[in-house]
Amino acid sequence: MRAPLLAGFVASITGIAASIGVVLAALTGLQATSGQTASAIFFMLVGYGVLSIVLSWRFKMPISIVWSTPGAAMLVAAGVLKLGFATAVGGFLITGLLLMLTGLWPALGRLVSQIPKPIASAMLAGVIFSFCVAPFASITKAPLVVLPVLAVWLVLYRFAPIWASPVSVTLAFVLIALTTQINALNMSLLPHLELVQPQFSLAGVFSIGIPLYIVTMAGQNIPGIAIMKSFGFEVPFRTTLISTGAATVAGSFFGGFALNLAAITAALNANEHAHKDPKKRWLASVSGGVLYLVLALLAAPAVSFVSAVPRELILAAAGVALFPTIVSAFTSATEEPKLRLAAIITFLVGASGIAVAGIGAAFWALLAGVAVWLITASRGA
Repeated sequence: MRAPLLAGFVASITGIAASIGVVLAALTGLQATSGQTASAIFFMLVGYGVLSIVLSWRFKMPISIVWSTPGAAMLVAAGVLKLGFATAVGGFLITGLLLMLTGLWPALGRLVSQIPKPIASAMLAGVIFSFCVAPFASITKAPLVVLPVLAVWLVLYRFAPIWASPVSVTLAFVLIALTTQINALNMSLLPHLELVQPQFSLAGVFSIGIPLYIVTMAGQNIPGIAIMKSFGFEVPFRTTLISTGAATVAGSFFGGFALNLAAITAALNANEHAHKDPKKRWLASVSGGVLYLVLALLAAPAVSFVSAVPRELILAAAGVALFPTIVSAFTSATEEPKLRLAAIITFLVGASGIAVAGIGAAFWALLAGVAVWLITASRGA
């Protein structure tokens, strides 16, 4: 019994520590207030804690639900558009509806899966590129923070890759607290929910709603299903997509973005280290879900701290957390020789930060990549 409980705790702590910096940077970059950010974090942690517990118990398999880390990375880039948080929330709601529709109409999921993985990965690499550069750009401003964090990340990536990001990001926050002048913390430490009225626009749909859906499906749900299958578990696709989509829709009114199947966390909870008997591994996801509910109580203090820290240091910490994401994205983007040109064009458009008609680079990168792919494929390139 101890093994699955420990595995669930480790998986949950690892996932949160590795991604919280990115999520906080995304929400604050989208112009969410401190209260709205705390509300979003609280709701999402409660949401995927409850879903992890309920779905794992119902289907007796380790179904781990988390927020979309690749999606958060994309949202960090979308922040430069200055659309306003209410418009971003409208995009989150669209994403949730698309996730629900995918569960009700699996053909939509198959359509998304037709987008070549190298192009989707190149889009993600492009839009997060500038943020992965942030730690290096901050070296001269905060060497006592950035250099030790980079060194620890590199050493752990060599010897214990799964711990590289969570330990490095945690170290970053500790060093920031010790070496940086931090403004007075002025937020209540009690969790709360703050309602956000969504606003809808073409920019919100095409810069946030659709790209967030594609990244969530391609970067989380599809890999999550594949990972679970590799351990002998057939994820109930319809129920999972409908429930995570509905939770995303509900959470959007409180600032939350996409909830989805876990990938790395799923692997930790579904392997033999969680329990030798596959029929008991669902307990790992349940214990992880309970921990998420506990961690939700820390949302307000975490946001209070981040709000008081210079933004460039938060972006630097988020950049370190994104290193594994961009490594994976580059690897996927270049794995098929026939798609490398399309992937490179996708990356360059995404990295350019171009915005046309208020619609950000993520959409145009995907559009350019697919266009180049279709043209070169038709010529037999």
